[in-house]
Amino acid sequence: MAEGEIVMKTGIHPKYNNITVTCSTCGNVFESGSTTKDIRVDTCSNCHPFFTGKQKFTATDGRIDKFNKRYGIENK
Repeated sequence: MAEGEIVMKTGIHPKYNNITVTCSTCGNVFESGSTTKDIRVDTCSNCHPFFTGKQKFTATDGRIDKFNKRYGIENK
């Protein structure tokens, strides 16, 4: 053993596998690594609005607009 070398205990670590991740929304399948066998996710980067650029901002009538409406201030 060399100086400063870290040795992990044997027999206590779970087996790390290459797995298949499946998206239940769009059916996209990709590989990843995990200690489980297979993973099913609700949304993935292929169909999530944030990653696809189709995200809609529903809070367009925000706090500033509400304040301006309440006190009759016109937006410029």
